[in-house]
Amino acid sequence: MQLATGFWSFKTYAGAIDIGLFDLLAGGRELTMEEVSAELGIAHRPADLLLAGCASLGLLEKSGARYRNSALSEEFLVAGRPYYFGEFVRYLDRREYPAWQFIVEALRTNRPRTWTPGTQESLFDTADPESLQLFWDCMYSISTFTARALAGVHDFTRHTRLLDVGGGAGAFPIELCRRFGHLSATVFELPHVCDLARQKISEAKLDDTVDAVAGDFIHDDALPGGYDAIILSMILHDWDEDTGRALLRKCRAALPSGGAVLICELLLNDERTGPPAAALMGMNMLVETEGGKNYSAAEYRNWLLDAGFTRVEVVPFEAAGANGVVVGHVT
Repeated sequence: MQLATGFWSFKTYAGAIDIGLFDLLAGGRELTMEEVSAELGIAHRPADLLLAGCASLGLLEKSGARYRNSALSEEFLVAGRPYYFGEFVRYLDRREYPAWQFIVEALRTNRPRTWTPGTQESLFDTADPESLQLFWDCMYSISTFTARALAGVHDFTRHTRLLDVGGGAGAFPIELCRRFGHLSATVFELPHVCDLARQKISEAKLDDTVDAVAGDFIHDDALPGGYDAIILSMILHDWDEDTGRALLRKCRAALPSGGAVLICELLLNDERTGPPAAALMGMNMLVETEGGKNYSAAEYRNWLLDAGFTRVEVVPFEAAGANGVVVGHVT
């Protein structure tokens, strides 16, 4: 039953974000159903049902007749909070949820449903400002969580300069340079995405530490040099094996002795039977990409060794966008 009705939970969650419920209750406000109804401008019946639904999901708490944000909602679902998750939910709701209605067509044709091959080179190749903002706000939101988790399991004191390949709006460099004052970092991205990254970098007041360099990691012959760590977060699952292997060869060529590449992904187990987040992200790649899929740590290990990395370690962690990091070392 939970599998069949999972969309009820998601749409309740997404609807509450869009209508502004968690923002309304931010900062410890406690309101009755009638007060929520009045302030959101909706009738009593939908207000009552929305509050009950969100409370049942652990997103709200209730004392007497008054509702308040749960600790989780207060930290992650109030706009403007450092780890706001709402942009990721909004992206799923507006872009991916409709596309998944055509999952059978994707299965039958082996073609993406969120864009049309032939009119774009990939899902990232769009000049539409609304689509760009929606996608990269989503990626920034989810990547912040992954960067925070990575910071807790990897020793960044061994690195000084980071290159975030396909780094979007710069969540990893911003989060890591805030935590490790000795680091500097570069976002390597498509030109139109670099503009978004520079905006985020300036907002974080890290212009002297983090920069953005335009390029194309698929088509450029080489990656920028001068870095002792390269981050690939939620990158390799977007592409087929040949493309992924080629990118790792570029990483190896760009790294000095003592350098490392850090692959953050939702990793499948070696049997390819789970975990669900990784397996179902793979299904999402069917909807979103031409050749992407989620891979196992064992597969990445083989790719790294074949690319010339001399030692590989796998470190598990838990985050919204990844469940571990595969580190390829150069000796």
